[in-house]
This record gives sequence, C-alpha cells and structure tokens, in this order.
Amino acid sequence: MGASLKDVAERAGVSIRTVSNVVNDFPLVAAGTRERVQRAIDELQYRPNAAARSLRGGRSGLVGLVLPEIASPYFGELAALVTRAAERRSWTVLVEQTDGDPERERRLLDGGRAPGGQVVDGLLISPWALSPADLRPHPGGAPVVLLGEQDGGGRFDRVAIDNVAAAADVTRHLLATGRRRIAVVGLQPHLANGTAEQRHRGYRAALAEAGVRPDPALEVPVRRLHRADGAAALAGLLDEGRKFDALFCFTDQLALGALRTAGERGVGVPGDVALAGFDDIEDGRFSTPSLTTVAPDKAAIAEAALECLADRLGRGTAAGPARCVVVPHRFVARESSA
Repeated sequence: MGASLKDVAERAGVSIRTVSNVVNDFPLVAAGTRERVQRAIDELQYRPNAAARSLRGGRSGLVGLVLPEIASPYFGELAALVTRAAERRSWTVLVEQTDGDPERERRLLDGGRAPGGQVVDGLLISPWALSPADLRPHPGGAPVVLLGEQDGGGRFDRVAIDNVAAAADVTRHLLATGRRRIAVVGLQPHLANGTAEQRHRGYRAALAEAGVRPDPALEVPVRRLHRADGAAALAGLLDEGRKFDALFCFTDQLALGALRTAGERGVGVPGDVALAGFDDIEDGRFSTPSLTTVAPDKAAIAEAALECLADRLGRGTAAGPARCVVVPHRFVARESSA
C-alpha cells in the first residue's frame, strides 16, 4: 500500500492541509515549507490520486504543450523537461504540434483543448505564426503561458530568454577573435514570433558597438531552421562569392548544416570561418568541431512556465496582470570559433 497524505504530513512535520496545498499547487505556501513537503513526497514516493483530485478541484490534471516542431532537437529537449517538471506536480502533459500553422495555433489557443479534444487545466504554447494582435485570451478559457519571444501584448504570462543580449554575446565573441566580416543565417521575416528579429537586433547592436558596419548581403533569410537550410545558406554565400570570416547561425541546426557544407567545400572551421549557433542542442556538443553556441536554461524555462500556470490555477483565474519571466542563458565557446 502506498504512502498517504498523513504519512507525508508526519514526515514533513506539517498538517495534512499543508501537504494538500503543496500537492494542489496552491501558491500561498512558504518556500521552505514547500521544499520540505516535496522532499517528504519524494522520499515516500507519494502519488496523489489524480481522479480524486480532479473531482474535488474541478480539474482534469492535464496540461497542453503546444509546439511548432516536435522533431526539432530544441523543442524535443524542452518537451522532455516540461514533462518531468509536470510529473513532480502530478500533471500529465499532452503535446500538440502546429507546424507553425496559424489556424491550428488559433484553434488551440481559443479552445483550451489539447490533442483529441481533451479539456486541459492550462496551455503552454510556443506560437510561431500568430502576431501579438492575434493573441487574445478566450473568455472563460484555461490559463495560457507563452513560451518564447512572441509578445502577448500583456494578455498572457510569458517565459523567454533575452535573445537580444544572447545574440550580442555571440557576436562580441566572434569580434574578439579578430573577425570583422560576420555573416548571419536565420532571418525569418515571414514569421511573427520575433525570435529571429531579436537575434538580428543583438547582432547588429554588437557590430555597432565595435564600429563595424553591417553588410545586408551577409544577412541570409531562411524558410525553416533545419540543417538543410543552413547547408543551403552557406552554399549560397560561397556561390555568390561573398567575403566573410565568421558565420553566426540563429539555431544549432542551421549551424550543423553549414558545417556540413563547409566540409564539402573545403572551408576550414574555424581556420577560414569561425562558426557559432544557438540553443545548445546535444548534437552540437558532439560535432567535429564542437559547436560554439548559446545555452538557454531549458530546465528553468520549463519550471517557470509551470509555476506561472500553477499560480493562475491557485488563484482560480486566467485573468489579471500578465508577467514576463526572463530566464538566464549562457554563452558557450567551443572548437568551432577558437
């Protein structure tokens, strides 16, 4: 027979009510007490009765995670972290892929439902296609937390990193290695999510800071952020005879594709061209050379997003002032830019 609420309360030295508040993610529990109760839950391997919780609280115990591309290493790693963090709260995560289609994003945002039509307690969504004007709360809908750079216009809680600062960090590093002709790959003017625009802004700001004039001919747009797009982008720059000594790709996938083209064309990395990506996906740590990148704190993104959701559910409303949680990032220099 498994542990009970009473067992957890005795182990943590608190009341059964306090344990219940922690299990149900009510926000008004002191951080030290919450930590002590969670430790007792983990030690006793207590598992709440999800069905009973749903009946008592009018909740399904389900959280929707809406992503553009599940196959993307970045989103795949993030989904795994969200799932683990949700398990600690006794939530089940249902994942939906939108492919950046505006109608699918709008339907999920408006309906408060996850795959198969299940009603969820809340949604975590990374919108690619919807503009800030399109992002409007659904009256009476489930709480929504935005993941990424899309600005919800103060209507939704949002969790993101500082992309402008992160891209400036990469560019400053490349400049510090003596590079002055820094090409960028990853502009996406056809999308409304703002990620590429912010990274472009950080790149431009670092160039201006160093007194380097940007060359629009070295700023390459892409349709998607896949390896094939990065490979084609570098091939295009080389075919056009562009002169550059560094390449900053707005995702690691783009950078890995570019690295393949560099090898095929006899371009030395980092000897001829220093290379940097963004996202710190696992593949970049094992490529040859290993990939210089920006490492967003993905675990912190997952935790912060679920904490925002838990706070909304604890207060019993999706309405109220929205907050933006900016999660730290690290710049990681590796062999590709040495």
